[in-house]
Amino acid sequence: MSKKVLYTLEYPVRCSPAILYEFLTSPAAMQEWFAEKVDEKDGVYTFKWNESEETATMVEKEQDKFIKFKWSHMAKDEYFEFRIDRSEVTNQTILIIKDFADKKDIKDQSQLWEYQVKDLFYRLGS
Repeated sequence: MSKKVLYTLEYPVRCSPAILYEFLTSPAAMQEWFAEKVDEKDGVYTFKWNESEETATMVEKEQDKFIKFKWSHMAKDEYFEFRIDRSEVTNQTILIIKDFADKKDIKDQSQLWEYQVKDLFYRLGS
């Protein structure tokens, strides 16, 4: 099995960091764009898509700044993270997604994130 590599995606978004953070951390809000069903108990999130179910542990977060998850099925040093930043030039909110994938799968994974983020922006009215 090849070692996965970290890749980063950035998306400008028209909303406040507080609203965006809610959509990245709240199970009810995540259910609107990330998965069909999202549950959370004691920092463990369960994501359901069709017949598939995955769990991820929330390993770190800071209000209105970022949240980092560790998939239960991934290697110990692999994670996915949503980070909220501000452009110094435009003062616009920036969503930064960090994730791991096999080098050959980064393009496909990026397209999947693109689809998810498009749905998120629709929900945000952005």
